[in-house]
Amino acid sequence: MSQRGNELIERRKEKLKNLLDAAIDPYPASYKRSHTTSEAITLLENNESSATDDERDNLRTDNVTIAGRIMTMRRMGKVTFIHIRDQDNQLQLHVRRDILGDEQYAMVRNLDLGDFIGVYGPLFRTKSGEASQETQTLTILSKSLRPPPEKWHGLQDTEIRYRQRYLDFISNPDGMKVFTLRSQIVQAIRTFMTEKGFLEAETPVLVPVAAGAMAHPFETHHLALDRALYLRIATELYLKRLIIGGFDKVFEIGRVFRNEGIDHDHNPDFTLFESYEAYADYTDVMEMLEKMIFSVTVSVTGKPTVNRGDTTIDFTPPWKKVSLIEAIHERSGIYVQDYAETEPLAEKLTGMGIPIDLPSTHMRLLDKLISTFVEPHLIQPTFLIDYPVEMSPLAKKKKNEPALTERFEAFVAGIELANSFSELNDPVDQRQRLEKQEALLELVRDEETDRLDEDFLIAMEHGMPPTGGLGVGIDRLVDSVAAVKLYGNPCIILDIGTCLVFNAITDNNEYPKFEKMEFSCINNKNFIIFFNRNFYTFK
Repeated sequence: MSQRGNELIERRKEKLKNLLDAAIDPYPASYKRSHTTSEAITLLENNESSATDDERDNLRTDNVTIAGRIMTMRRMGKVTFIHIRDQDNQLQLHVRRDILGDEQYAMVRNLDLGDFIGVYGPLFRTKSGEASQETQTLTILSKSLRPPPEKWHGLQDTEIRYRQRYLDFISNPDGMKVFTLRSQIVQAIRTFMTEKGFLEAETPVLVPVAAGAMAHPFETHHLALDRALYLRIATELYLKRLIIGGFDKVFEIGRVFRNEGIDHDHNPDFTLFESYEAYADYTDVMEMLEKMIFSVTVSVTGKPTVNRGDTTIDFTPPWKKVSLIEAIHERSGIYVQDYAETEPLAEKLTGMGIPIDLPSTHMRLLDKLISTFVEPHLIQPTFLIDYPVEMSPLAKKKKNEPALTERFEAFVAGIELANSFSELNDPVDQRQRLEKQEALLELVRDEETDRLDEDFLIAMEHGMPPTGGLGVGIDRLVDSVAAVKLYGNPCIILDIGTCLVFNAITDNNEYPKFEKMEFSCINNKNFIIFFNRNFYTFK
């Protein structure tokens, strides 16, 4: 910390001592509010709406009790103007010596930006038209020993912004609005699912086997048990255990953890929505998903469409369904069922100039085909259906096409939105597939290969009904909707978790992919960002 920073802290500590010397508790246990700042402003407006013009000039409401953090403060002799902010809004305080009294007004000299205070008094409107409180009593609730960041200049240190997110919230209330709207969107998903008869579950985060998805896990060590445990990479296998146990419909919205690459599409920890419905298959799940996304989009944005450049993306059901095998053949000329072995397919891709990692699995080569040739063209909401068995070790085989599974992935604007199976419930077939995956893990050392969970296999041997499963990564969906809803566009979205994830929405409602971004500057109104030498100014 700079010398000036240390001096500011010492000054605040002196003010803390002054309060203690005056027998004032600077950290009381509680404070009873009658109104939030937004509720107080609404009260004033309601009083004004029912008043005559003459009454309105000198209107005072009943006394209210509010509290918040000091954001601005102007001392003008016998009058001090203070703005406090709580979660909802900001309100001006009109603090007068002749109303507050000499003793309490003297305490105002020991206040600083960042302090929390509680105030009591009526509301009125100043000559300039600003809603204000005539403060009759003032109570300090928390003395801040460190100055808050300056609103426009104090958060240029990116490390502070990423690691001390609360500092960003202090100076940037818009960040709080995004978090609030995110909660509303997630709640809309919860409401949709519960109305459909689903029960919300909470499954273990620390697991003995990191299974249920193809991802590299985070490993930790349990001291009491003296054994390795893992952060879950999916909630799938434990939710399926609930289906085996007798529940018909379950879902979970929870954090999962994958120790893999960090880029604009991936974060080591993210929020995953998963649901499982007994006696349903992937066609039933398709119908439920498109209805859910449609419902949530309309409830948040007011309409079922979003513009992407010159294209209008319409979430109205039903969505288009496309065979994966046919889509690959149409876009690449490769009929994947002609390449049952890994080596010939690897040679084919290499000959087409497609870079691949060696050694590689057949599954990874197929995934490379999809991401290269198919995904970029799936602009409208689309179900890509019927995946090869080797790509879907937990999915049920198609009845008349045993090389394929009843699986879909949903795509919008070239981005994967969801993954679903008609879940495999044959315990013999399931064991054989996972044992094959385990053998590949040993052979290729692909740490992202799905693992064999013996306890889950034992659970399946007790009987699992036909089941339709669904997984949706909701973070990107939520961030995009929230940004456009709150601020319009263009805008830049900063998703800060274990790492920083950048997403962007242009003035045409485009959601572009990009490889490199550089901050040109950050000022009080805009982010100016370069995308591969093209610059856009974002609100």
